[in-house]
Amino acid sequence: MSHKTLVVTRSEFMRRVTSKTFILTTLLGPVLLGGFIAVMVMISVSTIEDSLDESFSTESLQIGIVDETEVLGTRIMDQGAGENTIVLIAPDSVEDAMINGEIDAYVQIPSDIITANAQPVLHSRDGGRYGVRLALSETIERSLKDFLLAQNNVAPDVRAILDRSVWVESLAYDEEREVREEAESDDAYFILGGILGMLMYMGILIYGTLILYGAMEERTTRVVEVIVSSVRPFDLLMGKVLGIGLVGFVQMATWAVMLVGVTILAAPLIELFIDPVMYDLPANASTQELMAAADIPIPGISPAILIWFLLYFVGGYLLYGGLFAAVGTMVDSPQESQTLLLPLMMPIIISIMFMSTVIVDPDGSLAVGLSLFPLTSQVPMIVRIAIGGVPLWQILLSYGLLLGSFLASIWVSARIYRASLLMYGKKPSLKTVIGYLRTG
Repeated sequence: MSHKTLVVTRSEFMRRVTSKTFILTTLLGPVLLGGFIAVMVMISVSTIEDSLDESFSTESLQIGIVDETEVLGTRIMDQGAGENTIVLIAPDSVEDAMINGEIDAYVQIPSDIITANAQPVLHSRDGGRYGVRLALSETIERSLKDFLLAQNNVAPDVRAILDRSVWVESLAYDEEREVREEAESDDAYFILGGILGMLMYMGILIYGTLILYGAMEERTTRVVEVIVSSVRPFDLLMGKVLGIGLVGFVQMATWAVMLVGVTILAAPLIELFIDPVMYDLPANASTQELMAAADIPIPGISPAILIWFLLYFVGGYLLYGGLFAAVGTMVDSPQESQTLLLPLMMPIIISIMFMSTVIVDPDGSLAVGLSLFPLTSQVPMIVRIAIGGVPLWQILLSYGLLLGSFLASIWVSARIYRASLLMYGKKPSLKTVIGYLRTG
C-alpha cells in the first residue's frame, strides 16, 4: 500500500470519526433502536396479555349443545370445556334460551360430523372468544374420536398410542466428534442471522452511499482536478474506501459489543413480561425454565461469530464500496444514482431473502453457493458459521474470493474514475467506460 493511500485513508477516517454525527449515531443509535424495539415489545406483550385475558377469561359461560348426532352431546358434557358450563338443549328452544339469557352461546353439532368432514358452529353475541372456541374444539374433537374408536371396538390403550408425540432433539459436534453444545433452535439462528444480516446490510448501504456521494461531489465540483495532480485515481479511491471502511468497522465493532450485552440481558428482561402461572410453572421458576416454557430462543453469540461478522462486514463493505465508487463517478446527482443503487444491492437483498433456506439446509447446494459467491457471501456465511459445521476451507475460499473481488472492483472503479475526471458536465458513456477498461 502506497504512502499516498495511507494519507487519504487517515484523512477520511479522522474527518468522519471525530464528527459529532458519528459519535451520536454510534452511541445513541443502538440505544434509540433498542428503546424503540423495547417499547414495541412492551406494547405488543401488553396487547397480547389483554387479548389473552379476554380470550381465556376464567369467567364461566353457559354454553348450550345442540346435538344433531344424538350421541356426542353426553360425551361433551362429561369432558367439559374448561371453566365453562355445558348443557344439552333442544334445537327448538335454543333461540329462546339465548334471548332469555339462559345460555351465553351454543354450539350446533351437525349430524354428518361422524361420517363427513362437517364442522360444528359456535353461535354467540360477540363471535366467540378464542379461548372458548379452542376449549370447545378440543373437547368435541376428543369426544368424536372416542366415539369412533369405541364404535370400531378399539381398546382404550390404543388411544394413548395414537396421542403420543415425538420430538427429535439434536447435539452439535466439533471436529474431534465431541459434543460442542446443545444445538440451538432454528428460530434462534433466524433471529441471530436476521440481526447480523440487517446490521451488515444497513452498514454496507450507509457507508457505501457515503463513498458514492463523495466520489460524485468531487467530480461535479471539479475539486478532484487539484487532487489527482498528486494522487493517482487508484490510490485516491482505495484511500477513500479504506478510510470510510475503518469508520464503519469501528461503529460495527461497537454495535457488536452492545449486541453481546443485549443478548446477555435479553433473558432477564423478557422474564419480566412472562407470567409463570400461564405456563403452569411455580412463581420461583428459573429464567431457563421460563424461556423454555415460552419457547423463546436466546441464541448464544461466541467470539468467533463476532470476529467473522466483523471480517465479513469489512470485506462486504470494501467490495460494495468499490462498486458504489464506480457508480459515483458515472452520475452527476443523487437522483441519477438511485436508479443504479437497487440493482447494485440486489445480490445482498437476495441473500437475506434466502436466509430461511440457509437455516433449514446450511450444507445444501444453494446455501454453499450463496456463501461462496462474493456479492452474496456476507449474510449466508455468517448464518452458517453461527449454526456450525462449516468446513474451514469454505470459509477461507469465500473470504479470499471476497477480497479478490474487492481489488477487482477498485481496479475497475479507478479506470472509470479516470475516464470521467475531466468530462465536466458530461457523463461517461458505456462505450467510453468499456474502452478505458480495455486500454487500462
